[in-house]
Amino acid sequence: METNNKKNYFKLNNKFWKNKKVLVTGHTGFKGGWLCMFLNNLGCKISGYALNPAGKKNFFEATNLKKILTNDFRKNINNLGELDKAIKKIKPEIIFHLAAQSSVIESFKNSHNTITSNIVGTANIMEVSKKYSFIKSVVIITTDKVYQNYKEKKYFDENSQLGGDDIYSGSKACCELLVHSYRKSFFQNSKCNIATVRAGNCFGGGDWTPDRIVKDILENFYKNKNLVLRNPNATRPWQHVLEPLMGYLKLAEKLHSKDGNQFCEPWNFGPSLKQNMKVKNLVEIFQNKMKSKSKIIINKNDKRFHNKKINIFESKNLNINSKKISKRLNWKPKLSLDNSIDLTVIWYKSFRAKKNVFDLTNKQIKYYLDL
Repeated sequence: METNNKKNYFKLNNKFWKNKKVLVTGHTGFKGGWLCMFLNNLGCKISGYALNPAGKKNFFEATNLKKILTNDFRKNINNLGELDKAIKKIKPEIIFHLAAQSSVIESFKNSHNTITSNIVGTANIMEVSKKYSFIKSVVIITTDKVYQNYKEKKYFDENSQLGGDDIYSGSKACCELLVHSYRKSFFQNSKCNIATVRAGNCFGGGDWTPDRIVKDILENFYKNKNLVLRNPNATRPWQHVLEPLMGYLKLAEKLHSKDGNQFCEPWNFGPSLKQNMKVKNLVEIFQNKMKSKSKIIINKNDKRFHNKKINIFESKNLNINSKKISKRLNWKPKLSLDNSIDLTVIWYKSFRAKKNVFDLTNKQIKYYLDL
């Protein structure tokens, strides 16, 4: 498999992670599930806090992820009392906060739930973090969509203006402001260090979230069904889910260190700039690899997304600049886009063949760590 130039990549400190008590909120989701598997490879004591996994097919159940968890709380992140009880039982040193309503499309259908899940949920994490001294580092996962997206092509860095023309993006931009306010108000002299992270469009094995393009590509191409694209010229920063997760883990290490307060700020974790490409070009790569005969149909006026009551806005260009993290943590993407697609296709192919995807996921993580 092709990879990017692998010189000078940072490594994780395995001794640091061994037996570390870690809480992952949103562990029943795609990204949270992969993070739990990553932490398991590092020898952590992992606890999860989330709602039940969504959909008949999901990463959590496909991998039987429950077996690697020390604690598995199925609670709503909006309930501060229940979260507080869980925190007292787990006593985590590190928290990765991923629990959220993570779909732009869903945010139009259920705007209030998006706001409470994303903003109130984040506030609750900040509340328990300032209450308990055993919590040493917190990584709050937001999104590349926190930036005010102008029409002209632009790469957003951490100092770019925050915004949000849809409820999901706006709620996540609010989270960034909220975390900043909490840090300034309550954590200036604290031993708990907190950072926010913004990644690109992640994909990989086990993502069955509705309205995700890679999921739609795979499901349609395997069945030789036509694929409908509503925004084929939209540009996105495509990356395998392991890329930002590796960065989150290294950032958590830094936050936990003596000079951890120097890392309490926002961080972009995007792919190499050449991996920013249009949706239609990504589809073509998958189609060639899978040798699919499916037809690509363009429907920019899909009535599910545009009607008299709702006008779902989707950014034309999303491109993030990760120079800061590259300079200060030496974090760089390891995988080429071609490699990322190969890993994803192999995962879904194995799942369809009813092979052990728990073992395959571990194999792909170890492959990534060895690069």
